[in-house]
Amino acid sequence: MQSDPTRTPVFVDGVRTPFLKSGTEFKNMMAYDLARAAISGLLAKSGADPEQVDETIVGTVIQEVRTANIAREAALAAGIPLSKPAHTVTMACISSNLAMAQAADAIRLGRASMVVAGGTETMSDVPIRVSRRLRKKLLESQKYKSPLEFLKLLKGFKFSDLKPELPAIAEFSTGDTMGKSCDKLAAMFQISREEQDAFAISSHIRAAEAWESGFYDDEVIPVQPESGREAITRDNGVRADSSPEKLAKLRPAFVKPYGTVTAANASFLTDGASASLIMSQAKAKEMGFEAKAIIKDYLFIAQDPKHELLLGPAYATPKLLERNGLKPDDIDVFEFHEAFAGQILANLKALNTESFMKEKARTSIPAFVMPMDKFNTKGGSLSIGHPFGATGVRLVATAARRLHEQNGRYALIAACAAGGQGHAMLLERI
Repeated sequence: MQSDPTRTPVFVDGVRTPFLKSGTEFKNMMAYDLARAAISGLLAKSGADPEQVDETIVGTVIQEVRTANIAREAALAAGIPLSKPAHTVTMACISSNLAMAQAADAIRLGRASMVVAGGTETMSDVPIRVSRRLRKKLLESQKYKSPLEFLKLLKGFKFSDLKPELPAIAEFSTGDTMGKSCDKLAAMFQISREEQDAFAISSHIRAAEAWESGFYDDEVIPVQPESGREAITRDNGVRADSSPEKLAKLRPAFVKPYGTVTAANASFLTDGASASLIMSQAKAKEMGFEAKAIIKDYLFIAQDPKHELLLGPAYATPKLLERNGLKPDDIDVFEFHEAFAGQILANLKALNTESFMKEKARTSIPAFVMPMDKFNTKGGSLSIGHPFGATGVRLVATAARRLHEQNGRYALIAACAAGGQGHAMLLERI
């Protein structure tokens, strides 16, 4: 039975800003600025008419209060009409994956035929709160009418109340940081420091080669961080000169002194944004767009955040394959989010462990060895960077372009996320 092209979601195109280390050239830009740049760049590159956009969905993690619905603000600034709704989603590192999934759902339900789905994040300027005690006093002070009443602010006040509350990249339910969780996961699956460093180096080499070959020239749009400044055109975290000797000198970053996760084999804090054009297959054909891939299927999963925080890909991948009647050998392109080298290697080892596949993932898919000639061949989050809300679209854009470059049929995207959650998506090349 042939699918209805009016309700078949397709990935038409995707772009991203350069992904930059936090505190560098994008440090004075808001996440809103980056999202606006990505959406504007997508519309300009694709030639899509903003009037035809039915909805805009943007994923983000650390919210700026002034742009609480950042999707709406960025869409308006990018020239999408006032009459077109927009909403923001958050699901940790898979926030823009969720944005694309919701876009696909809207098309399958017949509620939209063209959606802009993206993500954005800045770690250069995160919201920092004052203490809860001081917040309460400041809110109370709005009722004061005389200078004398303001002396009430000092009653019971302590200097410790001035200490700011910084956002923590830690699980609320367990208190563990992702780095600490990765150290536990690497130990559980017996992933050595040397293996993690070697994978990180491979990621940087593959990203550098992809840039040199021109692969990313069509995906990354130039961004001018400030008026009068030269536009930024490339990621700045890729280190082609990484070596085992250099990485071996670094000390553990989280579990000291015996941990294996370091600054070099973990993804770095990143500023950046991405945007994709998701349409119905019929609408794309009607408007003369050459869609890159059909969004065949996707799923979101969750598991124990205490012991399996970062194992999302290992749970999601076999479930998605099984649901679509596919085997690992049917996949031509694998594109996984690299939160940490230890996380990636643990997931790959889990997929190659019969007991995990049967007892944990509960799948009929047999354990398999990931073919590394199909896996993250253009680098990944360890080398390119990881703006939390924006990585999902990067994974899909890169996977779709790899499918065409390699003349493959299927691509499988997978990622882990805070809260012990995960995601996988299946693309079929058009």
